[in-house]
Amino acid sequence: MSMLAEASIGYRLDRLPLSRFHWRLLGLVAAGMFFDSFDIYIAGAVLAAMIHSGESTLRLNAGFVSATFIGMMAGAWLSGLLGDRFGRRFSYQFNLGVYGFASLAAALSPNVYWLIFFRLVMGLGMGAEIVVGYGTLSEFIPATWRGRFGTILNLIINTSLFFSTFIGWLIIPHYGWRCMFAIAGVGALIVWFLRKSMMESPRWLASRGRTTEAEEIVTRIETACGVSAGSPDYPHVSVDRLSRDTAPETPARLADLFSPRLIKRTITGITVLIGLFTVNYAFVSWIPTFLVKQGHSVSNSLGLTTLMFAGGPLGSLIAFGLAERLGRKWGIVAFSLVGIAFAVAYPFAQSQVMITACGFAITACIYVLSSFSVASYVPELFPTEVRLRGSGLCNTVGRGFNILVPYLVAMAFASFGIVGVVSLIAGTLLLQALIVAAIGPETKNRSLEEIAGAATAETPPEADTSPASALK
Repeated sequence: MSMLAEASIGYRLDRLPLSRFHWRLLGLVAAGMFFDSFDIYIAGAVLAAMIHSGESTLRLNAGFVSATFIGMMAGAWLSGLLGDRFGRRFSYQFNLGVYGFASLAAALSPNVYWLIFFRLVMGLGMGAEIVVGYGTLSEFIPATWRGRFGTILNLIINTSLFFSTFIGWLIIPHYGWRCMFAIAGVGALIVWFLRKSMMESPRWLASRGRTTEAEEIVTRIETACGVSAGSPDYPHVSVDRLSRDTAPETPARLADLFSPRLIKRTITGITVLIGLFTVNYAFVSWIPTFLVKQGHSVSNSLGLTTLMFAGGPLGSLIAFGLAERLGRKWGIVAFSLVGIAFAVAYPFAQSQVMITACGFAITACIYVLSSFSVASYVPELFPTEVRLRGSGLCNTVGRGFNILVPYLVAMAFASFGIVGVVSLIAGTLLLQALIVAAIGPETKNRSLEEIAGAATAETPPEADTSPASALK
């Protein structure tokens, strides 16, 4: 297939009208990621129940949590390698199958030691799903809707926090903790079966030189969307543009993420995920403890926390409205600064109303940043041939850094109280805003091929002679 036909795959996908095909794709991706997130959030209720029944100890519970983090780090890393090497379809089916069967095995664990082992295996699938899900969705959705679909997916995933808590409240006291893993495993395997009909990403196929297959799939998608295949409405692309946007003849390598062409993108992606995971854990996971330490009763603390966390869905809705207007780059910068303002105000809030209002606003900012960064921005930063490797690397580093966050929060709180913690949050958000503003590209309303081509345009001419910078 000619170079023009190869490059036009992405442009044809971007100019499709929004249709049932896109919503079905969103539903299938979201369903798998929902059960993935559901299983992450059931940990607190399951571990509490095992302590109560005498099946576990605090030390073993810590091992369970550590196994989850280690598995998710490894899963994020492996999914990037597998997804770019063997395809999106193989990767998201493989990791969901691993996660689903491991969840069922966890439900049958004879003791907590086996449960920890199966949790490690489950973590591989859970860490992979977030990389493959967001990355795959971005390659199908038209450019003018890509950011908004990322925020919708993020909102659906985050509803699992409520559902896991509610179902745990209904199920665990009467039927035990094993049922929670069974629910997650059965749900994941049902989605695995439904996702067998999903198509491979045409963009990935084209990046691997399999343009005939890519053309066939795009034609099927065009037909499903009510558009004539190869419609003349699609604009032609200049030869100069093609030279930047088409896939390289040499295989892409992990080292390409650190080439002159992509190093700024890699730094940006790592920064926003370290920032998101740090702020999210430092505030969302610790706020009930902070309130108790500040003199509130446990009941009152949980009540205030519930009201604060109601800001999460609002944050996702704000991101939906601004994703294609303000854009991901400047959205991250703007809401990092807004988050800093509310974080600084938090220690000065005296009444319960003001404390709740500040916490509500901070939570909303965190969810805006989540929708913009992990759901949309990071997958957009990298060319198709290394998209999942780039996203996987950023997620791996972000989750690795997240292991240190509890210790940083504990030290800050012990030394400076709540002021120390909000200073940690504000400092992280400020660093994120500065780096993204300085070197992050804007991606709103731009095709993935245009974003990838812009990386080449940003590379100094003298750097273009290096082997790594040959990646297109």
